[in-house]
Amino acid sequence: MTGTAKRRTPGRLLVRAALYALLAVGAVVSIFPFYWMAVAATHTTAELFESPPPFLPSDQIMANLRALQDEAGFGQAVVNSVLIATIYTIGSSAVSALCGYGLAKYRFRGRRILLGVLLVTIMIPAQVLLVPLFQMMASVGWINSYQAAILPFLANAFGIFLMRQSFVDFPDELIESARLDGAGDLRIFYRIVLPVSRPQLGALAIYTFMTQWNAFIWPLLVLQTPDMRTIPVALNTMIGLTRVDYAGLMLGSFLATLPLVVVFVAFQRQFVSGLLGGAVKQ
Repeated sequence: MTGTAKRRTPGRLLVRAALYALLAVGAVVSIFPFYWMAVAATHTTAELFESPPPFLPSDQIMANLRALQDEAGFGQAVVNSVLIATIYTIGSSAVSALCGYGLAKYRFRGRRILLGVLLVTIMIPAQVLLVPLFQMMASVGWINSYQAAILPFLANAFGIFLMRQSFVDFPDELIESARLDGAGDLRIFYRIVLPVSRPQLGALAIYTFMTQWNAFIWPLLVLQTPDMRTIPVALNTMIGLTRVDYAGLMLGSFLATLPLVVVFVAFQRQFVSGLLGGAVKQ
């Protein structure tokens, strides 16, 4: 057995080395676009089209930052994006958790039908809803307001289903015991049930924040003045009919992407465990 193990060791090491080499190549291919975006943010647009293109940083980042602020109002766009994405994440996560808990633990007629309808709505393209939602926002006078960017998509079918899956296996006996002790439904939900589903709730919050942070079409429609634009809408103003400031776009895209990368790297374990935890439960 010892001789066989020794004979197999070089082969195993070779396979492991090949696997690590493949993973290293994949990592480089994945990271290189972000690296080149960061490098391009420090050059002028003319330098980006030189042959060969630059692969080392330059000293134009402050000039690009001033142009980004002057042309797109990037500072105010960052404030708007942070405000809208944060409020939307908190509100959508709360709505998803409450609705998911109701679908998982309350017994009422038509519950399965309601769940089926909810799942069907996931397959409806969001573009189909743009016109009626815009008309609705215009009828109540909410165009060019934060509530128009936040409220229409606050109830997220994916988030409700994810939280429902995380609550469905929670023991009913604990809920009944808390009710016998005099606890109300909301207190049972926040003090007993919700803490158990923190990984799923954290994953949902990260996913929701990233989705709202990158949203473009709906904010473009309802946020119509420069002081209300979010980051994707502000960056779009730098693309003209005859001139495109690619250096400024690269800098803005890098600054917009950096917070998402930091958040995902910091909470990637919670994100993965939360999604898998909600996926395996029946």
